Amino acid sequence: MNRATYENPLITRYASKEMSEIFSDDKKFRLWRKLWIALAESERELGLPITQKQIDSMKKHCDDINYDVAEAREKEVRHDVMSHVYAFGMQAKEAMPIIHLGATSCYVTDNAEILILKDALELIKSKLVAVMDKLKKFALKYKGMPTLGFTHLQPAQLTTVGKRATLWLQDLAMDYENLEHLIATVKLRGVKGTTGTQASFLSLFEGDGEKVDKLESLVTEKMGLKKSYGVTGQTYPRKFDYNVIAVLSMIAQSAYKFAGDLRVLQNMKEMEEPFEKSQIGSSAMAYKRNPMRSERMCALARFVVSLPVNEAMTACTQWFERTLDDSANKRITLAQAFLALDGVLNLYNNIAENMVVYDKIILRHIMAELPFMATEEILMECVKAGGNRQELHEKIREHSMDSARMVKVEGKDNDLIERIKRDPAFKAIHAKIDSILAPENFTGRAERQTEKYISEEIDPILESNSDSLNITAQINV
Repeated sequence: MNRATYENPLITRYASKEMSEIFSDDKKFRLWRKLWIALAESERELGLPITQKQIDSMKKHCDDINYDVAEAREKEVRHDVMSHVYAFGMQAKEAMPIIHLGATSCYVTDNAEILILKDALELIKSKLVAVMDKLKKFALKYKGMPTLGFTHLQPAQLTTVGKRATLWLQDLAMDYENLEHLIATVKLRGVKGTTGTQASFLSLFEGDGEKVDKLESLVTEKMGLKKSYGVTGQTYPRKFDYNVIAVLSMIAQSAYKFAGDLRVLQNMKEMEEPFEKSQIGSSAMAYKRNPMRSERMCALARFVVSLPVNEAMTACTQWFERTLDDSANKRITLAQAFLALDGVLNLYNNIAENMVVYDKIILRHIMAELPFMATEEILMECVKAGGNRQELHEKIREHSMDSARMVKVEGKDNDLIERIKRDPAFKAIHAKIDSILAPENFTGRAERQTEKYISEEIDPILESNSDSLNITAQINV
C-alpha cells in the first residue's frame, strides 16, 4: 500500500480480488491481443496474405505483454492503442505489418470493454444467486415464526419472519431476471471500421461485402459471442452502458432495502447482523453493537443507485458517430459501479448467512400489540355465544382507549386482555381468550406463501445455477 497517494477504497477495502482483476489493465491488454489475433486469423481464413507463421508469432506473445515498451512508446506518441500495437509488433516481429490490419482503435477498446463487462456481469450473477440461496434457507427456517408486520413503520397485522425474507428474495429474483436478459443479449461491437461503415475492410477484400460480413461473424465467434451489433458509429451504442448500470442500480436498490430493514430490526433488537467476538461497536460506548455491515451496504449501494443518470447523459451526448467525452467518464463509472456492487454483495452474502433472530424479543413486541389486533376475533366469539355486538363493541372500544393511555402516557404494559377478562360482559369466552391470542392464529397464509413462492419461483433459479450456491464472502474490514 502506498500511503503517500490516494488509493481507491473500492479496491483496498470493499471489492473482491476477482472483480478487481476483471477491470485490471492486464486483462484489458490481453484481450486487445486476443482481438488482434482473432482479426488476423479471420482475415487469413478469408484469403488475405497473412501467414500461419505470423499468426503463431502473435499467439506466442499473447500473454507476455512487454509493458515497458508500450509505456515508453505511449509517452512519445500519446496514443495507447498504437503504443500497444507497436509493443506487440516488437515481440511478434513477423506479424508487425499485419497487426490491427483495417481496424480502428475502437475495434480493440470497445470490443474488449464489452467482454470485460460480460465477465463482470457473470460474477455479479453468481454472487446474487448465492445471496438468494442463503435468504431461501433463512426464509424456510423461520417460515412459521410470527412477527409484527409494519405499514407506515407502524404495527399492522402479523406476518412471519420467513415471509418477510421472501420480500427481500423477490426483489432479488426480479433483479436476476433483468440480469439474465442483459447477459443473454450482450453483443460484440464487431468489425466496423472508423465510422462504422466497414470501408477499410471492404477495400481490403476488394469490394466483396460477403467476405466483410463473414469476417465480422468469424471474429465474433472466436471471441465467444453469438452476435455483434448490426450497425454502429465508431463505438458500440452507449445505451448499452446505461442498461448495464441500470441493472446494477436495481440490484443495489434491493440490497439497500434489505440492509435498511435489518438496521431497523437491529434497533428493535429483533434481529442482528453478525457481530464478531472481538469486534468494537463504538470507540466511546463499549456496549454498542452497531450494524456496521448493513450501514456499509447502504453506503455502497447508494453510490451505485446514483450512477444511471451519469450513463444516461453519456448516451445523450454521443454526437453523430461518436465523441470522446465518454472515455474518461467510462473508466470511472463502469468499473467503480461493479466494484461497489461487488462489495455490496460480499456484505449481503456474509450477513444473510449469519443473521441472528431473537424470538423472545419478537414475541414481547407481538404481545404488546396483539391484544388490539385480537379484539375483532374476541368480539366475534362473544356474538357467537349470544352477546350483543354493538354493546360489546363499545366496551372493547372503551377498554382499548384506557389500555392505550396506560401504555402511551404511563409507560405501562398493555393490559387490554386483563381488562376484558375482568369484564362480566365477556364472561362467556374467558376460557377461550388465551387460545385466541396465540400469535400463529394471526399470520394468515404467510407460512404457506413462503413455501409456495420458494418452490415455484426461487428453486428453479437456484437449480439452474447450482455452481454458485457455495460462494462465501470474506469481509476485509
